[in-house]
Amino acid sequence: MSIERLHSGPRMSQAVIHGGIVYLAGQVGAPGEDATAQTRAILASIDELLAEAGTDRSHLLTAMIWLADMADFAAMNVVWEEWIGGTNAPTRATGEVRLATPDYRVEIIVTAARP
Repeated sequence: MSIERLHSGPRMSQAVIHGGIVYLAGQVGAPGEDATAQTRAILASIDELLAEAGTDRSHLLTAMIWLADMADFAAMNVVWEEWIGGTNAPTRATGEVRLATPDYRVEIIVTAARP
């Protein structure tokens, strides 16, 4: 089976496709914006990468959401639930972690099937 990589750099690829599964790298929003704005930007980026990989959010399998502060959980969830639309929700884990820089509030990693 072949492995396809999208937007590869010396450190990582933004997406890797193998065996009909699309694995996205962690997506972040603009540094310094609040959790709501970062989540909106992240989900837009995820939509773009999934489309480029030949799939979409209705084929999500799993999501991992990292928050710099669990105080942002409710704000992130408002945006997430609007984006998911109440159907085809993936499995999901959310946790508080120290992100690459204090300017990042949210990072989201998803895996999706490619139809």
